[in-house]
Amino acid sequence: MKRLIDIYNKPVRTVVGLMSGTSHDGVDAAVARIKGSGGKSTVELVSHSHVPYPDRLRADVGGAMDGPTSLVCRLNFELGEFFAKAALKAIEKAGLRPDDVDLIGSHGQTIYHIPAGSTLQIGEGAVIARRTGVLTISDFRTADVAAGGQGAPLVPLADWIIFKKPGEVTALQNIGGIANVTVVTESLDDVTGFDTGPGNALIDEAVRILSSGRFLIDKGGKLARSGKFIPKLLDNLLAHPYYKMKPPKSTGRETFGRPMAAAIISKNRHAGMGDMLSTLTHLTARSIKAAYDDFVFPAHRPDRVVVCGGGARNGFLVSLIEELFAGIPVSTIDDLGVPAEAREALCFAVLANETVAGNPGNVPKVTGAKHPAVLGKVSF
Repeated sequence: MKRLIDIYNKPVRTVVGLMSGTSHDGVDAAVARIKGSGGKSTVELVSHSHVPYPDRLRADVGGAMDGPTSLVCRLNFELGEFFAKAALKAIEKAGLRPDDVDLIGSHGQTIYHIPAGSTLQIGEGAVIARRTGVLTISDFRTADVAAGGQGAPLVPLADWIIFKKPGEVTALQNIGGIANVTVVTESLDDVTGFDTGPGNALIDEAVRILSSGRFLIDKGGKLARSGKFIPKLLDNLLAHPYYKMKPPKSTGRETFGRPMAAAIISKNRHAGMGDMLSTLTHLTARSIKAAYDDFVFPAHRPDRVVVCGGGARNGFLVSLIEELFAGIPVSTIDDLGVPAEAREALCFAVLANETVAGNPGNVPKVTGAKHPAVLGKVSF
C-alpha cells in the first residue's frame, strides 16, 4: 500500500494508457504526463505507438465472442502478455524506463458486451504489472456496471478533462469498430455521450467476407468511393431499432458485427463490393448524423465536430460526415495535437490517474449508473 500512497502523493505522474477497441486490430499505447487530477488536471501526450495483433491472435480475438471458455481463458493471459509488450514499447519510444512510469491504465480487449448489466474485457492486469514492474489499473467497466450502469462509454470524463475549453462545445466523434460521441462542454454537468451505432465494424467485416480475406479494411475508403450506395438497402439498415433508443445507450459487435454483415451480404448477393461498402459507409455517416439530430442538437449546438479513431483515416467516410454536418466545422483530432489513434489510450491513462487519486471515473448520466464510481482494479 505504501507504493500506492507514494504514487497518490506525487504532483505529476507518468502514466501509460492501453486500448484495444472493437476493431481488435492491435493495441494502442499512449504515454502521458499528468499534473494533478480532476478538472484541474493538465495532460501532456508524450508519445503514442500502435502494436498490431498477429493474424492468428486477431483471428482468436474475433472468434472469442462465440468461442469456448478455454479460448477466452487462454486469451486473457496471452493478451496480458501482449499488452505488457505494447506498454514497454511505448515507454522505450518515449525515452523512458519502466522505473520512470508510475501507472499503467489498461482498458483490455472487449470480448462481449451486454448493455443490460454485463460486460467482459480480458488482458490480465496482473500479467501486465508483473511483466512491466508498473502498478496497473485494469477492468475499468465493471465498477460502473456494479453501480447500475452499462459500463460504456467511459471516456467522457477523460475527454472533458483533456479537451474542455471555456465557452466552447466540442463533439468528439470516435469511429472505431463502434462509433460514439462525447459532447464536451465547459461544465461537467452538461457533458453527455453515447454510442451512435456502427463505426468501422460492418465495413471491415464486409471487406473481409467479400474479398475472401484478401483485405482486412477498406483503406482510405477507396473501395466504397468506387461504388454507389443502394438507397433501399440503406433505408432498411437505418430502420434498426438501436438508432431510436434514447441514451444512456451502448452497443457492440454483438449487434453490429460479423453476423449482421454476413446477413446483409447474403440478402443482397446482386450487389458488387463497391456498392455494398459504399452503402455501409453511408450507414455509419447517416447514423451518426441521425444521433446528433435526435439526441445532441436538442440540447447542444457544437462549435465543431472532431473525428477520432480509425475512421478518421477513412477519407470517404470523413467527406460524407462533412457533407451531412454542413455549417458545423468538421476536423480530425490531429488538429488538437492528439493522433486519431491515440485518443482512447490517452483517455485510459487519465482514468487510471483518476482512480489513483480516488476520484470517480464514470459520468452516471452517460452510462446510466446510479452513482459515481471509482473505476478499475489494482495490480501490483
